[in-house]
Amino acid sequence: AAVRFAGGMAEAPDERPQGPAAEEQLQQQRVPCQVFSERQAQGKPQQGFLSSFFSNNQKCQLMLLKTLQTNPYVKLLLDAMKHSGCAVNRERHFSCEDCSGNVSGGFDASTSQIVLCQNNISNQAHMNRVVTHELIHAFDHCRAHVNWFTNVKHLACSEVRAANLSGDCSLINEIFRLHFGLKQHHQTCVRDRAILSILAVRNVSREVAQKAVDEVFESCFNDHEPFGRIPHNKTYARYAHRDFQNRD
Repeated sequence: AAVRFAGGMAEAPDERPQGPAAEEQLQQQRVPCQVFSERQAQGKPQQGFLSSFFSNNQKCQLMLLKTLQTNPYVKLLLDAMKHSGCAVNRERHFSCEDCSGNVSGGFDASTSQIVLCQNNISNQAHMNRVVTHELIHAFDHCRAHVNWFTNVKHLACSEVRAANLSGDCSLINEIFRLHFGLKQHHQTCVRDRAILSILAVRNVSREVAQKAVDEVFESCFNDHEPFGRIPHNKTYARYAHRDFQNRD
């Protein structure tokens, strides 16, 4: 089955590096993940792509399993979801599927399911970021009455939080995007990635998306739950996980 993201698009900077870093930057340029309203089955895959489909699916499942078992960002979010009464089950709440466009994943609020785009996630680090980002959306869905499809400010808030807390705007990722040396680079990255994600799944103008992000940015950027801090790298995430476990 293929996944179609409403209004799906990908960031396409004018310049891309050549050499070994090119593939990694291409992953960074893709819209990391979306809150989307529509998944549409496209029928059975063509026979010529059958073996490729299964190999992609198997690879996706193996990377997902490793992420759930070892990544400190994800382990904290899984504990937080369980603590909030929304325990996550791998078979029920994750689905590896082919996706249209260049998106890497999505949170399907109608089924509380995270979609992982097996044709666009090519390495373990990318899987780690996508699962983390989507679990932040799932955590927000669990703890609050989020109107994903009718209130663009609600969507903007969760996108700000996901960009801020998932590691997507880490310094190394920004260097791969050739966005370094900027004053307050982290805040700028979070704002830009949130706007890009809104535009990818909502039929709104850039001005509307930017206005929504601006209106919620301060409060949502400073909402660090369940991490308690901005986890700039895995070490910070491990500390945050330890602190979360010791809260009670």
